[in-house]
Amino acid sequence: MIKKQISILLPVCCLYLMTACNHTESTGAGGENKINQQFLPHIKTVEVIQADHETDMTLTGKVISDPDKTVAYIPLVSGVIERTYFSLGDKVNKGQKLMDIRSTELSTLEAELVNAESELAIARRELKTAQSMHTDGMLSERELLEAESQVRQAEAMLTKLKADISVYGSSKGNGTFSVTSPVNGYVITKEVTSGSTVSAEGEPAFTVADLSSVWIIANVYASNLSFVREGMEAVITTLSYPGEQFPGKISALSQVFDPEDKALKARIVLANPELKLKPEMSVVIKLKEVYGEQKVAVPSDGLIFDNNTYYVVVEEGNGQFTMREVFPVGHSNNMTFVTGSLEVGDKVVAKNQLLIYSELKGK
Repeated sequence: MIKKQISILLPVCCLYLMTACNHTESTGAGGENKINQQFLPHIKTVEVIQADHETDMTLTGKVISDPDKTVAYIPLVSGVIERTYFSLGDKVNKGQKLMDIRSTELSTLEAELVNAESELAIARRELKTAQSMHTDGMLSERELLEAESQVRQAEAMLTKLKADISVYGSSKGNGTFSVTSPVNGYVITKEVTSGSTVSAEGEPAFTVADLSSVWIIANVYASNLSFVREGMEAVITTLSYPGEQFPGKISALSQVFDPEDKALKARIVLANPELKLKPEMSVVIKLKEVYGEQKVAVPSDGLIFDNNTYYVVVEEGNGQFTMREVFPVGHSNNMTFVTGSLEVGDKVVAKNQLLIYSELKGK
């Protein structure tokens, strides 16, 4: 916010200063920091104080489903969706039928399955005959063992084919199989409709998530990075539930900036027993931490951010001002805790400080 204000106000200030320069009185020897008297009625100063050091800030973010409790179904074969049995947002149970897919690949597997069942039936009849002949002494032990081996091989092949088909879903015959929900939860994405085609290893056809707990992903920008850490207490609010707060704690902070949002991502895991928090819902995250010590505090409105450095303008008296570099170490309400050369009792310009800063910098 400070950066944005400066980028808007500096051009205005410069224009004002250019006009004012035509009326500037000479400061005389030793008056290099004396400011045009026209500025003085338009500024406001606030004394530097010492206060309990604490940090509070507001971040923005959104709700996402817990990745460990989210399953996306990607078709293993290409085919055509014959029918869907669910809509976006539906609650589904594990094993519940969600859609039917017709696939030529599955037709081939089903044909192989029928052939394997026939071969097993033949092998079992031959074994039964071999056992009878062995009992009558008409068949050797070796021939009996070979017949038993043929049955075991046929059984193994049939088991394998059934397992292969079960991976795709529950076969309905004629190259059609039903896809069932892999978990209990809610359908949070649906990318298919009846009649649409799907490709093996393509995009997920649907996603089911258990929303009993969710993640809050907060955007932490570079200017706030020094104030945010893992373990900080957080309070989440949303426009959907005015006045209601959801307490949590930062459980993880990414070490890589998101290239799209230009921010680090902080994660807060929340229990969601009433399912009030929905995936993709926008939220506001408020952070606060008390450090148990006192620090020098100045009005946040008095800070000036220029060339990646923070400054304040201090009134020295008799219309003289200086600019001093400071290092923010926390925010609370409208105050910023800083380190640097400021002392308690110094008078910091908190209104129209950019006018003074621009003229001091020009000198």
